[in-house]
Parts: sequence; structure tokens; C-alpha cells
Amino acid sequence: MGGAVVDEGPTGVKAPDGGWGWAVLFGCFVITGFSYAFPKAVSVFFKELMREFGIGYSDTAWISSILLAMLYGTGPLCSVCVNRFGCRPVMLVGGLFASLGMVAASFCRSIIQVYLTTGVITGLGLALNFQPSLIMLNRYFSKRRPMANGLAAAGSPVFLCALSPLGQLLQDRYGWRGGFLILGGLLLNCCVCGALMRPLVAVAQPGSGPPRSSRRLLDLSVFRDRGFVLYAVAASVMVLGLFIPPVFVVSYAKDLGVPDTKAAFLLTVLGFIDIFARPAAGFVAGLGKVRPYSVYLFSFSMFFNGFADLAGSTAGDYGGLVVFCIFFGISYGMVGALQFEVLMAIVGTHKFSSAIGLVLLMEAVAVLIGPPSGGRLLDATHVYKYVFILAGAEVLTSSLILLLGNFFCIRKKPKEPQPEVAAAEEEKLHKPPADSGVDLREVEHFLKAEPEKNGEVIHTPETSV
Repeated sequence: MGGAVVDEGPTGVKAPDGGWGWAVLFGCFVITGFSYAFPKAVSVFFKELMREFGIGYSDTAWISSILLAMLYGTGPLCSVCVNRFGCRPVMLVGGLFASLGMVAASFCRSIIQVYLTTGVITGLGLALNFQPSLIMLNRYFSKRRPMANGLAAAGSPVFLCALSPLGQLLQDRYGWRGGFLILGGLLLNCCVCGALMRPLVAVAQPGSGPPRSSRRLLDLSVFRDRGFVLYAVAASVMVLGLFIPPVFVVSYAKDLGVPDTKAAFLLTVLGFIDIFARPAAGFVAGLGKVRPYSVYLFSFSMFFNGFADLAGSTAGDYGGLVVFCIFFGISYGMVGALQFEVLMAIVGTHKFSSAIGLVLLMEAVAVLIGPPSGGRLLDATHVYKYVFILAGAEVLTSSLILLLGNFFCIRKKPKEPQPEVAAAEEEKLHKPPADSGVDLREVEHFLKAEPEKNGEVIHTPETSV
């Protein structure tokens, strides 16, 4: 279903699980870092933007929301571009877009212009890098895929640790305009990562043409899979609240009277914990006894994240926010390491590119609603506690949807008899045993040579066959 075909690379090529794959993993690490950390890191500029343009919390929160919405909502568009041009050219163009958006934003004179440059153009550039890098990573790794996904996902906290204090430093020294300009130059490194995405080449077989597999881009048959539907619904609800705490925690600390540099350090604490949580979660998910239950591990990580949000709503000083960032970093890292691994486990590798595009498209709507709704609630109440309670309730709800739905609708699903097995059993009832070792010519000779007694053939084990 759908009119485009996904460029999945040559068929019959075994995933190297190493070799140049480690270079691809490094590129995916950097791209993931920029894609997920950048929308949170720009939050250190929100106070200056509010003073510059005379706007409120909800207005500045739209910057992060549009960035994430472009990252999620352009999934099908990215798949079409990859099919038409390949992963490497798409990522090179995406790196240019990401840089151009931030450079242009440094010259903006209104918040609407910031939305269009930082949100739309930079968000599109990051999206054109993010999805192709995941596709390449899953081509290069199979047995080590959970570990590779965990290591690549660790790019987000590593870059969050670096970009947040860097953004605060740039703002203090050069202002928000100079900071945006320098960050735009840093985003050109996405082009370098795109150059690392060397496509796999199939070994030519004598007398055969190059093997290719054609598969529809938007294979809507994935919606017939109840596991995919549950995952998509749970992930969309989760995204409503998942990104709210990182966006508002710095402003929360500043509102408590914490100095700007010390407040920005909270994201560094969160990111530092996240660095170790993601590879650890990927390693645990790759264990033989755990991998079949990765869906339940993912559900637990969402529950843990929601509970951390609720506990963080009680923080009243800087120390309480530090403790919150530690536990939020652990749970957030688990979610980040498991989300795409669980999706691939549910739909399989053949439908992964269709599934990820559709899931990201559904999550884009939630991303547009989540942080702005938290900002609007903050504008109405001026109490950060309610914002964190809202985020925790949404993430807890997603955890229950996935856990209960998987337990009652998937695990308890009655098993239908496989047609191949039924046909084999039926055939077995009407055919002689394959290992009887009887030669039909010997049986025929025996029947002709055996004398009849009382008009009946003497029955033997051979004639009874």
C-alpha cells in the first residue's frame, strides 16, 4: 500500500555486526545527540527570548515543540527521500538545512520568525539526518542491534551535557543571537556524519542480476497488528508528557532563585546519568532471557519515568531538583534505548521503515501539544508542581496502556492453527511412513508370488501398507 518503495539496500547482504558498522554507529551517535538534545538545549535561551520579544512560557515552549514535531512528523517524507536519493545524500542536505535554520534565526526580529527558522528549517534538517541514520544502523547490526541502539541513543545525553552549559556560556558572552549563530556552525557536523553512511553492497552472484527487494513505503497493513497499534497509541500518549520536564526544569530552578549557570547544570546532571542508563538498558535488553520480554521492560521504564515526574513535583529547592534529574535521567535513558528496539521486535525488520514513519507521524501531534500545554498551565497557575504532575500522569497512562494491552490483548490472544501444520497433519494421516523402507517393486513381486488361501491374500506387514 502506498506509492513509494523504501530503499532498504541490497537483499541477501548479511549485517556485518562490526567493521565499518562502528563508524556508522559513531555517526548515528552524533546525529541522535543533535536530534534529541538540541530541542532541550535551546531552553536555556528561553528567558532571554521572553525578555526580547515580551512573550510568555507557552510561546517559547513552541520552539522545542516545533523542533520535535518536525523531527517526528516528517518520517514518511524522509522515507521517500531516502528511497529516491539514498541515505547519504539526504543526510548531507539535512545537515545544511539544520545549520541554515539556526544561522537565519540569529537575525530574527519576531518570535514567529524564530518558529520558522529554528523550528521548521532546523527541525527538518535534523529529521533528514535522524531517520536515515537509524535505517543505516539497523542494516549494519543484527545480533548486536540492542547494544548498538543503546550506544547510539547515548548520544542524546552526551550532547545534552555539552550543549546546555555551552548554550548558557554562549548566551552570557555573545547573547542569544551569537549563541544561535555558533550553534548553527556546530550543526554542520551532521554533514560529516552523513558522509560516514556508506551503503552496503551485495556480492554479485555468477549469472544473476543484482538482487533488490521492493516494498511499499506506507505499508498500512501494520495497523492490522494489534501489537503495533498498542505501541503507537502508548508511545503517542507518552510523548505528551515525556519532554515537558527537560524543557521546564531549568526555568523551574531559575524561578527558585538559582543562578543561571547553576540552573543549566541540572540538564548536565540529567544527561550524565542518561549516558550510562542508555547503554546499560540496551545491554540488558539484548540478554537472551530478557529480549523476549522487552515490551514489558519498556513499559516498566515508562512507569518509572512517570513516577519520577510525580516525585519531582514535590521538589522545593535546588537539591530536590538534582535528585529528580538523577532518577529522571535513569528512566529517560531506559525509554530512549528501548523505544525503537521494541518497535522492531513487534513489527520485524521488513516492516520497520513503514512502522517507524507512521509512529513518528502520530507522535508529532502529541509533541505539538505536550510542552505548550505545560507552558499554558504554567502561565495560568504560575506553579511548576502542576506542570510536573501533568507530565507524570500522561507518561503513567501510556505505561498502563502498553502493559495491560499487551497482557490482555496480545499475550492472551488465542492461537489459530497454522494452515501449513494442519495440512501436514492431514497428509500424514493418508500417507505411509516415510521411513518404512519398503520398495514398491518388491511388494508387487511378493503379491504375485504369494498363493491365495480361501480366496484371500495372506496379510503381512508389507501388504498392510
